[in-house]
Amino acid sequence: MKLLWSKLHKIGDLLHLPNIPNWLLVTLSSVFLLRIPSFLEPYFYGDEMIYMTLGQGVRQGLTLYKNLHDNKPPLLYLTAAVAGNLFWFKVILAFWSLVTIFFFYKLTRVLFEKNTRAQKIATIIFAFATTLPLLEGLTVNSELFMIVFTIGAFLILLNDKVKIKGVYIAGILLGIGALYKIPAAFDAPIIVLYWIITKGFRDWKNILKNTTVLIIGFATPILITFVWYFGKGILPEYIKAAFLQNVGYLSSFRPEDVQKSFIVRNAPLLIRAAVVFLGSIILFIFRVKLSKKFILVSLWILFSLFAITLSERPYPHYFIQAIGPISILLATFFVEKSVEQSLVVLPLTLSFFVPFYYKFWYYPTLPYYTRFVRFAAGIDTKSTYFDKFSIGINRDYKIADFLANSSTNSDRVFMWGPDSPTVYALSKRFPPIKYVADYHVMDFSSKAIVAKNIAADPPKFIILTNSYPYPEIGALLKKKYLLINRIDDASIYSRIDFAPVK
Repeated sequence: MKLLWSKLHKIGDLLHLPNIPNWLLVTLSSVFLLRIPSFLEPYFYGDEMIYMTLGQGVRQGLTLYKNLHDNKPPLLYLTAAVAGNLFWFKVILAFWSLVTIFFFYKLTRVLFEKNTRAQKIATIIFAFATTLPLLEGLTVNSELFMIVFTIGAFLILLNDKVKIKGVYIAGILLGIGALYKIPAAFDAPIIVLYWIITKGFRDWKNILKNTTVLIIGFATPILITFVWYFGKGILPEYIKAAFLQNVGYLSSFRPEDVQKSFIVRNAPLLIRAAVVFLGSIILFIFRVKLSKKFILVSLWILFSLFAITLSERPYPHYFIQAIGPISILLATFFVEKSVEQSLVVLPLTLSFFVPFYYKFWYYPTLPYYTRFVRFAAGIDTKSTYFDKFSIGINRDYKIADFLANSSTNSDRVFMWGPDSPTVYALSKRFPPIKYVADYHVMDFSSKAIVAKNIAADPPKFIILTNSYPYPEIGALLKKKYLLINRIDDASIYSRIDFAPVK
């Protein structure tokens, strides 16, 4: 084993790779091995299918937010476009995660300095918490891409000798993170408050200067996207979809509160903001007695928890944004022999209270790997393996295969129901409207309006399932379409001028 490590380090030296301690190399290798089953997952997860559909659209020359819609900034869709298919999307995520873990390790070296045991514990907790299925670590989501930019910015800004150029670059990194997902923007105020609390107002001129530069850096990549979409003639659509529509996520899991007054409707949000404010004030008051590390990590967890609870939605991948500070707090609790070892109980209690109070979902880990082992060992067939992810996957593959063999890239198809993004992503075909998911229609349009738009530009195929009827297009089907195929519970209608002659 020692000989193997020696050879690996020699290869690293030859390639001028950073010196990685053996324990970290084992951790990174373990993380990669744990991600291998995700490379063979079927097309099934709703968010991934939307990303892949929009990514395929980019590859075929369609314009995001004009021809295809989703309510996130563009970088995740562009990453999907680079990947080209789900396998490479997962591979990119795997290597991205390895880089993220390495940079997090570098951050622990700054925060824990010579305490190698704390560095190990924090890094290992972070590595596996962002990898295992428990918090959707194997699923492609924005959080797993954006956190490396926050970590990179902190590494730059925690240097006491950082210059204006470094502050600007850190701002750019935070801006890029926000272009993966808007909640990443809440990581930017952390460092500003950290400066104020640790340096005090006596250095207000320097803090104001650095804050201004940080804001300019943060705005730079975002403004570049504004210029790009302005050139495409769809700047209003881009701003609305990627930024303004996310405002609707606030308290969106409480639709019954829509008719209530602003204060009542947003009371939970205001209470959470008050907690962040109060926590920051307490840190400022006791700043002399607290270490810089404790102040930074406490601010980090406060703002992360605020960001992940914006919509009050219990999706486990949201919680990944808070894993960094939680890992550092846990390492402090387990290793350090100081007053702060006791103090970290307060932010840790808040960290674990949030997923409990909001009833965050979680996904079992052991069954995920068990079903992969059964498939890899030949015990389960591919069809059986796919069925264990979600009912209807094998049907979606059959529909996509039919579409791929019966149409061209320029032909438009329309499917109604939650499986539509899967079929679009697999077949590399797109609807005649910009919405690729049924909830897009329900949230941002209506079935009646979409039916009218489809009638104005009839697609080559319309696909309906027994579980998700669409009576609003019944008249269009009778007038211009023929039923040409049935795949399980799905009926495939072809426009009359495209239908084969019987």
